Parts: sequence; structure tokens; C-alpha cells
Amino acid sequence: MSQELSLYFPKELSWLSFNERVLQEAADKNNPIVERIRFLGIYSNNMDEFFRVRVAEVRRQVTIHINNQDEEKVEATKTLLDTIQKKVIKLTKDFERVYKDVEKGLARYSIYIIGKDDVNDFQRDFLTGFFKNKVLRHISPILVNKKVDVVRRLNDSGTYLVVEIVREGKSSRYAILQVPTDNMSRFVLLPPEKSRKKKHIILLDDIIKLNLERIFRGFVQFDSLQAFSFKMTRDSEYEINDEIGDSFMEKMSEGMKQRLIAEPVRFQYDAEMPDTMLDFLKKQLGMSSLDSLIAGGPYRNFRDFIGFPNVGREYLENNEMPAIHTQDFSRYNTVFEAISQHDILLYCPYHRFLHMTEFVRQASFDPNVKHIRMNVYRLAKNSRIIDSLIDAVDNGKKVTVVMELKARFDEEANIEWSKRMTEAGIKVILGIPTLKIHSKLCLVSREEKGEIVHYAHIGTGNFNEKTAKIYTDFSLFTRNQEIAREAVSVFDLIKYPYRNFKFQHLQVSPINNRTSIQRLIRQEIQHANEGKKARIRLKVNNLVDKELIDDLYKASQAGVKIKAIVRGMCGLVPGIKGISDNISVVSVVDRFLEHPRVVVFENGGDPKVYISSADWMARNMDNRIEVGCPIYDENCKQIIIDLLEIQFKDTTKARVIDKDQKNNYVARGNRKKLRSQVEIYKYLTGREEEVDTSDDELAEE
Repeated sequence: MSQELSLYFPKELSWLSFNERVLQEAADKNNPIVERIRFLGIYSNNMDEFFRVRVAEVRRQVTIHINNQDEEKVEATKTLLDTIQKKVIKLTKDFERVYKDVEKGLARYSIYIIGKDDVNDFQRDFLTGFFKNKVLRHISPILVNKKVDVVRRLNDSGTYLVVEIVREGKSSRYAILQVPTDNMSRFVLLPPEKSRKKKHIILLDDIIKLNLERIFRGFVQFDSLQAFSFKMTRDSEYEINDEIGDSFMEKMSEGMKQRLIAEPVRFQYDAEMPDTMLDFLKKQLGMSSLDSLIAGGPYRNFRDFIGFPNVGREYLENNEMPAIHTQDFSRYNTVFEAISQHDILLYCPYHRFLHMTEFVRQASFDPNVKHIRMNVYRLAKNSRIIDSLIDAVDNGKKVTVVMELKARFDEEANIEWSKRMTEAGIKVILGIPTLKIHSKLCLVSREEKGEIVHYAHIGTGNFNEKTAKIYTDFSLFTRNQEIAREAVSVFDLIKYPYRNFKFQHLQVSPINNRTSIQRLIRQEIQHANEGKKARIRLKVNNLVDKELIDDLYKASQAGVKIKAIVRGMCGLVPGIKGISDNISVVSVVDRFLEHPRVVVFENGGDPKVYISSADWMARNMDNRIEVGCPIYDENCKQIIIDLLEIQFKDTTKARVIDKDQKNNYVARGNRKKLRSQVEIYKYLTGREEEVDTSDDELAEE
């Protein structure tokens, strides 16, 4: 390993290490069995995105280096592709092993996933009727011939069967069928024949395989049919044309069409598939030596298993953790009255996202509210927030929404949202073509005593009711006018990016975010040099920006103690003698996806705390609009510090990130078993109980 590689772990391999942690959750017998199979779905979904984005980028780099005749970089990039392929093959074998173990685990609870060869006559009769009445209407085979462009016809997210049509004395013909998971559940619970205790589930794929003859009979002649599963993953990148006459929305729509016909980067197939069939598909898809070919079990698109149904007892899933309705809001008549008392910090999904939707709902009809501004990156399918913004327009308020059209894999949905909001009278700004807008701002401007007062929401997560139940994220609600006015300036920056903006409080990419973080790191180095206590506590999704990693290395060498929680990619290598001895990194993977970005600088005993929408990646620092916010309220500041300390003490779901990223669990030693997400829930519910008690004491006085 070269000196550079020894200092920076390759981000693509680090990402695979992260997904291996997800697979560990599927393998963990301490997790409820239904949750284990759902983790297999999460792993599969993650791997799809990895190939669409990460592998596709590496593959493009090979082409660029070939065109530039840079043989050294060509060789290095091909070596990386080869290493990725080997790691993926290993993980695929691990996946198949875990899946078989999970199947056995389900059987212990009398739940059986059966294949087409396992059905009895009673079940076969039911499935024949089910296929004719429910499934057949959704199936239109692609009969492959020279006129059919298979790559164009296939959907990147689809699950497919390739069917060999055999007729004696003639060459085999092939057809392709899409499993209609967009129209119906992939999992079918079979009716009980005798015992109601046993539950049998069959996948839609196998129902189709059982009924192949009914699809083709009368249309093609055959002596026999056989089908095997496969899946293709495309490059997700697209180019935006520079035609001045085209609107940005038209350019984005054209980009979506490019993605639909982009080149394949991965081909997954049933390992039992005959070689002749495999060769046929490889030729049809134009697979090259740079593409990943991965054999596996009989099923593709395991991401559907995220929605695997629990047909057994409640304890086969995680216990419910009812979201907390915080009294910081509920003690007051309006959200504005509550925020006026002091800053409020929410931590979803432990706290209810309802508090956020209520903030926008009340603003939509409050007679004193004059203007609502919001950044939108990803939205739920049915967004109550957008409904409230439309209500606000109907109530005569000014509403401005900055819609990011380039939110990866949500572009099409965001185009439709933009059209709907524009038609409703909302002023929609389609961002900046050269910069993604990833900040999480909502600003309500309200007239109070003849003056305009701003109420700001600054967060780490999207305004999305669905993901707010799964992703952990901070939301700060503040009436601090210095911060709020700078939030107004962020919206002005988006409208007028050519103007010169300065920020004293907020960390705004690409204006001052990087330099602000670097200045704070240098302050810790100075404190260490002065013999003062110097610490940095950091939590991000990804830590791969080499410039910031170098700054952390310098801080470590100066004696600054650094502890980090990195969920995903970590390019920093802890524990290098003389370079990163004072840095330790863990990753926590559990029932909730750890999503916030937060950093605490010790600052000589008076900690400075920031939450942010930005990961520590070059793209987030330099090529996006991101916002980090200082936490000035002492109570909110202490909550964040306490929550970080709880996670650093995790002895159940935390893995050590070392130089090899082996994903060893944190050694418990003689410490008590602690699962941080459970402890955080206890901590936050305990704080609400303390508020109850203090209210009772005040009432008695």
C-alpha cells in the first residue's frame, strides 16, 4: 500500500465496509427474525445505489484515463475495480449464507419461504387461480429478436426472468419477463391447507415460473420452457445540455431520459443459469470487461425484502418506540409562542416529526405570518408540508420554495412537485444549475408589534414524513434574529449567487463552511499547545475529504483527542503511529439510520457545538449549498453532548473503524451492555418526565 493509500482508505472500499455492517445486522441473531430479513433488503438496496453511483464513477474514470493516455492511473483504477469486484463477490457469498440462516430462523417460528418446487397440489391449485386472476394481466413478454434493443427495454429497478423457449430441432429462442412488483406485493401468503400454525410465503417470481406455459401457449411453439432470474444496474449519471433556449426543468427531464438508457455497470444472475443463456444475455446487454458480473441465488432485487410482511407474532419485529411529543411545544398555544421562550431542539425519530409539520401548518393560517421560505431536497410521496404551503398561498401569504431538481433518484418526483406548487401559486426557485442545494432550512417571517420577526428551522435531515420515522436527525427551531437573518441571506444567495455574502454565525457551503471548520480545528490545536484540554467529537455520515482529514491528523499530532462516529464512508485511518494516535472512530448501525452531522469543539472548557446538513466530503464543502448552525442555547447544547457520549459508550451496535475496516464490534470488557439507540430513547423520555415533575413542583408552590 502506498503512503497515500495508507493515510486515506479508499472511499469505495469503505462504503462496502459500511454495507457489510448492514449485513452484520441481518446475521445478528439478537435481532428479531423479521427485522433480520428486512436488513437483507436494506443491504441489497444499498448495493444497487453503490453500483449506480460509486462503481459507475470508477468505471468512467478508467475511460477518462485511457483517453488521457495516463497508463499509471488506468492501471490503478482498474486495480480498484478488481478489488471492488472481489469484495462484492465475497459479500454476495456472505449474503447467501445469511439468507439461508434467516430462512431457517423463520422456520423455527413456523414461517416458510417456499420455492416453485416445494408447492403441493393444494397450493398449486390456489396459485393457478391467483396467477390467472391477479398476475397475468401485468405481464407482457419481450420476445427477443434482432429488432429488439434489450438494454433500452429494461428498467434499472426491475426484477426480470429470462425464459428459454426450447423446440426440438431448432435453436432456442429467448423471452424476458418483468416481475410486476410495481403492481402488487412480491410476497404472497398461501392459504392454510390444514394447520393454521404453519405460514407459507411464496415469491411472485416463483408463481410466474409455475405458470410459464400459460403465458406463451398459443403465441409461440415450444417443447419446454425454463426461466432464471437476472437484474441489470445502470450508470445513474447524466449530462445537462447547455442549450440556452432550454429551461432548467427541460434539461433535467432530458437528463432523466439519458439515465433510462444509460450503459449497464452490473449484471446479476442466478448461478444455476445455463452458460448458453448467460452468454446470450451478456451479448444483448453489451457487458464489457469493466462491468461486474455477479452470480447468486435464485432471487434478484432483494430490496423488496425491506417490506417483508410479519405474518407471525408481534415479537418477530422490533418493539415499538412511540415518538415523543415534547412539552417544549405542547405547553404553549402556538409554535411561535413556544419558540419565543427558548430555542427548541428535536431529535427525530425519537421526537415526533409532527412538530415540524405543525410549524408549517400553523404558519399557513396565522394572520401575522407574511412569508414562508423553504429548501426542499426530498419529499414524502404524500407531503403534508406541501399541502400546508399551498394552504398558505390560499390564505394570501407569500411562499417561496427552493426545489432541488438534482436530488439523486428523486429528480422526477421533484419535477412533478415543482409543477404542482407553481400551479398552486407558490414561487418555486429551481436552485442553481452548478450547485446542489442540500441545506435544510425553513423560515417563517411574522409581523409582531409592527416589525418583521423571523422564526428559523435549521436541520440535518429532509422535510420528509416517511424518512423522519427511520433516520435520526436534529432540528433546531430558533427566534435568534442574528441566525435567522443569516438564514434569509442563504435564500438570497440561492437567488443571487453572483453577489458577495458574508456569514458570522452560519457555516455555509461553499462560502465559509470549510474555512470555519478549519479555524475551529486550529483553535483546538492552539489549546493543546497551551496545555489546555483539547477535544473534538464528531458525527457524520461520511468522512472522506482529504483536506479536512489532514487537519484532523495535524490536530491528533498536536495532542487533540478526537472521537468520531462515522456511519458510512471513512477515508481517515485511525491509530497510525505519529499521525492519528489520538483519533478513534466507531460506526453505529441499528434499527434507525444514523443521519445527523454534528461536531463539538472543546474550546477550553466552553464547548462550541454545530449541527449541519453537510458531510465531510469535498462535494458538500465546495459544490453544494449546505448550512451548519451553532447551538447557542445551553440546554440544547448539553442535549447534543449527552447524546454523543451515549453513542460513544455503545457496546452492542458500535463497530471499530480501524486501518483495515474489519468491522469488529467494540470490545465490551467489563462494561455493561449498552445499546445507544435504546439508551437515547430512555434519556429523551426521561427529560420529558423531568419537565413534568418540575411543572408539578411549580404548581404546588
